[in-house]
Amino acid sequence: MKDSMHTEGKNMKIAVLSGKGGTGKTLVSVNLAAAAEKTLYIDCDVEEPNGHLFFKPEWLTEKEVKVRIPEVNQELCDGCRKCVAFCNFNALAYVKDKLIVFDDVCHSCGGCLLVCPQKALREKEKSIGKIQKGTSGNISINTGILNTGEATGVPIIKELLEGIDIEPNTQTIIDCPPGSACIVMESIKDADYCILVAEPTLFGAHNLAMVYELVTLFNKPFGVILNKCMQSENPSEKFCFEKNIKILGRIPFDNELGKLNSDAKIAVYESEKYRNIFTSLLEIVMKEVQHEAAVNPQR
Repeated sequence: MKDSMHTEGKNMKIAVLSGKGGTGKTLVSVNLAAAAEKTLYIDCDVEEPNGHLFFKPEWLTEKEVKVRIPEVNQELCDGCRKCVAFCNFNALAYVKDKLIVFDDVCHSCGGCLLVCPQKALREKEKSIGKIQKGTSGNISINTGILNTGEATGVPIIKELLEGIDIEPNTQTIIDCPPGSACIVMESIKDADYCILVAEPTLFGAHNLAMVYELVTLFNKPFGVILNKCMQSENPSEKFCFEKNIKILGRIPFDNELGKLNSDAKIAVYESEKYRNIFTSLLEIVMKEVQHEAAVNPQR
């Protein structure tokens, strides 16, 4: 099994995403990470990270993440409102002869400083969250945590994914945020392969279509894992057939798996049946990754 888990000369980054929360994205992420021999698990679901609840890591380091936001020198501001007109996020307003900055909706683009003719704006640092790094057995865990009320977790995800020091023969599993917004785009930007997790419902198929469009837009190789599968009709499976999408595997609807997951237990560690299921899924994924690396070495 060892040879099938690694590609030659490169540590591959596998992103796991879904169109909405509750589909089984973290279930798949943590169990694939646990099934590998050596793993870096990166929790990019910064608004509600929960991978650590399963791994229960020993935290080794913690780092605050800061962004730069504007502050106003009211003596220099002449009320031209060019910064207000520029900001697409409505983070600035001119009220009663005073320029106001709404820190919580500022996206730290710096554009308002550039358009201000009076140079009445300067930058200050603001903490938006933190990054924790730890270990759990043979798994390294990097977790991003966004402070409540912040506008975007993109800066935290950027810092999580940039400059990662990955040891040889280590698989990287990126647990993405749900949906298809900017934070998801940032999470998959440098991924070598994407796994889309989908439920067997019409709503699940709709959300699968969302992330399918996203990975297609980013020209990422991908496949689908169908979760909570039953004997009844599966609209997500039908969508895959219609779009000629590779189905990597099917995880059955199972009360035992649901209980393990709700108790924050890793099924790979608790059950031989699920260890076999997720080990097999990991082997299939890595074969797909190896094939893609051979066919498109410059991707």
